[in-house]
Amino acid sequence: MSGRTRVQACPERTCIGCRQRSARDDLLRAVVIEGRCVPDPRGTLPGRGAYVHPVPACYELAVRRRAFPRAYRTQGPLDTGELARLVGRAEAQETHQT
Repeated sequence: MSGRTRVQACPERTCIGCRQRSARDDLLRAVVIEGRCVPDPRGTLPGRGAYVHPVPACYELAVRRRAFPRAYRTQGPLDTGELARLVGRAEAQETHQT
């Protein structure tokens, strides 16, 4: 052996809210289905995905910047209500755990 260790490459993605690069596992993937922005926690739904940290600050920043339609390359507003509920639920779980 050469003494070198093999490090598994971890895919990185950029959060559309804060624009910070993070490991794909730390971000929440969302896709557009019939004009709605739907969370894809497993990352298996078809279509173009956008990644956001599962915290309200990043989600709100993405909405304010209109980053979701730009990331999906669509025209007009998207319904992000379902994604907002999931992000809010994740935040509530974190505050109860600490």
